Amino acid sequence: MLPATFKLCAGISYRHMRNMTGLRENAMVTIHHELNMLAGPDPCNWISNVRRRSSQPSSRIEEEQGFNEAEVSYVKQGEEALQKSISILSHQDGWTTEITATNGDKVLSKVLPDVGKVFKLEVLFDQRSDNLYGELVGNMEQMGDWNPNVKEVKILQKIGQETMVTHEVSGPTPGNVVGPRDFVSVRCAKRRGSTCFLAGMSTQHPTMSEQRGVVRAENGPTCIVMRPSADDPNKTKFTWLLSIDLKGWIPKTIINKVLSQTQVDFANHLRQRMASNSDSMEIVPAC
Repeated sequence: MLPATFKLCAGISYRHMRNMTGLRENAMVTIHHELNMLAGPDPCNWISNVRRRSSQPSSRIEEEQGFNEAEVSYVKQGEEALQKSISILSHQDGWTTEITATNGDKVLSKVLPDVGKVFKLEVLFDQRSDNLYGELVGNMEQMGDWNPNVKEVKILQKIGQETMVTHEVSGPTPGNVVGPRDFVSVRCAKRRGSTCFLAGMSTQHPTMSEQRGVVRAENGPTCIVMRPSADDPNKTKFTWLLSIDLKGWIPKTIINKVLSQTQVDFANHLRQRMASNSDSMEIVPAC
């Protein structure tokens, strides 16, 4: 199911194929099915809204939201990242365990055609999804304050309530095994019902050209999915799909070790952050 779904999602991102009505409709039906599987038995009707929004021609989005052509392009890139990520995450077979921490955190990986190696972090947080969403989306630019793997996150542009373009600079790795990297990403943040998504992929922005001394890496599709645990709504089942091309001449064995460890470290740093400010967390309203 994964190859067909992924190719279908990727195919509709090409301009000459967007006008093929049958293909677009089939893609939306497939994505609807995948989202239903991931969101659980009660998707709170938001999936149909996402599907309807994604199937609108660019002119409709521009007319209804007042976006210009460049903004429409960012919106579509963000939703494409979400669609591809959901397609990958909905397929449970073929994952290999990279790390299993003593607290139960787990990193898995698999190799996908046309994407390469992707990593998946699975965590159960003792936090409500609202709080995690508020920190990761509402306080996005503060990530460098608590995550040493991130030097800086800056929002370059916001488009509506669900799309933004960001610039991220990575922090130093132990022993400086991987030098400075930066990313320009489009992000799609959706909070519907009890399920929250933060998806992204690399893009370009006129205000952020490549910087001297920093390698411009590429990411995507990436996606964080947060939903209440079935056993306890005050806990969150947290999944992070990571796909990154760090560029440069770095052995794959080192890349695999660095990326999987980065995900485990992220979970630990986020736990510490949430524990330190749980009483003062500002909850981001639902979109």
